Amino acid sequence: MKINIGKHEFTECWDGVLYKALSDYPKVSDNEMKDILDFIAYEKINGRECEIEADRQDILEYVLEKIKYPDKYKNVKRPEIIRECTACTARGGCMTDFVCHTAPLENAISILQSGLLLSSVNARKLPDTVLQKEDRNAANDPLDYFHYVMFSWGNCQAGDRLVMERKLKRSPTPEEMGVGFTPGVRFYFRYEDLERHPQKVHDGFLPIKVKNEVKLADYVYRIIIPSEYKEQLIEMIPDNLIDKAFCLSHEKLDVWQWSEKVYSFVAGTFF
Repeated sequence: MKINIGKHEFTECWDGVLYKALSDYPKVSDNEMKDILDFIAYEKINGRECEIEADRQDILEYVLEKIKYPDKYKNVKRPEIIRECTACTARGGCMTDFVCHTAPLENAISILQSGLLLSSVNARKLPDTVLQKEDRNAANDPLDYFHYVMFSWGNCQAGDRLVMERKLKRSPTPEEMGVGFTPGVRFYFRYEDLERHPQKVHDGFLPIKVKNEVKLADYVYRIIIPSEYKEQLIEMIPDNLIDKAFCLSHEKLDVWQWSEKVYSFVAGTFF
């Protein structure tokens, strides 16, 4: 694996490379150092070494010096907003109080029926070697990734983009993520609640992920159902989750407006 630190539009893990963006380029914040160290540690646990490169020599020298002192970054306080991603213009970055798992309608049905968010291996009952070779693994994720439930930050649109990728079997165009896009069902969790999950992991890329499964009744904070799915889903929501489920309309909204609307609702502010 490789870590490429530089003036990227956002942080992305693709085909064996973590493209690490910086909030205040060319400075590397303590939180970004923690992410880099978490990524190295996770990769080492899974038998992979990391090569580090940067688009400036001073950045590379700084990071190579600082990774000698990992204990310094173990208890770095998570910022309220992470500004290394410039994709979200409404908030100017990633809000860190909530994380979200977004599922297409057919997966949401299974999730609500079982009461569980499952890793790909458990949900699809296929070995990781098979999942890794599928066309849908466009990022060429390694085998271990398929054993985790993945989460994005609460105001991120990446989950809905993935729903559209699965639907179209290709990367959607900006126009296809505009008004009329197909949203997923969003399962929201307080970050601090998932931090207490015994199987939680920090891989230095995702905000957090959990091995094998997450029981909704124990952890979920809100379930946001696009109003067009209400009739299909409302009756199958278990009694112990019904007070956490809400239907919202995405009519006349693009994916950015929808993400802001949902996050504002979950966070207690209004769109």
